[in-house]
Amino acid sequence: MGNEEQIKFQALIKRIEEVKKNGGVDLTTDEDLSIAIMNLISIEEHMFFTAQKTGKAEYLDILAEVRANRSKLLAKMIPKTEGETWCISKHLLSASMRLIEVGNKLHTSGDKVNAKEMYDKAYEMYSLFFGLRLKVMEICDIKDMAEKEQAPWTLKDIVGKLVNCCDE
Repeated sequence: MGNEEQIKFQALIKRIEEVKKNGGVDLTTDEDLSIAIMNLISIEEHMFFTAQKTGKAEYLDILAEVRANRSKLLAKMIPKTEGETWCISKHLLSASMRLIEVGNKLHTSGDKVNAKEMYDKAYEMYSLFFGLRLKVMEICDIKDMAEKEQAPWTLKDIVGKLVNCCDE
């Protein structure tokens, strides 16, 4: 690892330690809110498909109301002023939710190997969301720095170091 990369990596470690020292991250509240947002996204999708399948436009009115609430809640987690971060966050939560659903269906059908793969991908997307939420992803070359370490850090590892989900 080059000197500049080592400095950036050490700065990241210092930032993680500062966040932990200042009480960590209240992931329980953030997790609950993010799961609520996932469910609102799902309701939006169901309202769209129900409107299309039934031809009843009133489902689109409900969709609009749900969407407005989802937008307000997502704004509590991700500022709208950060370029595409807003939309990326929404889509990461949506993808995570859908991958969990696919994993659940696979697991129920007995395909535990593929279910685990879907669950792992879902958590990867969820970790990316929290990477944006916690502004860990501002450091664009974290992965490059981590790959040069003996034990590479993934974003999941970094988020795990920032968060102690047992703190309530």
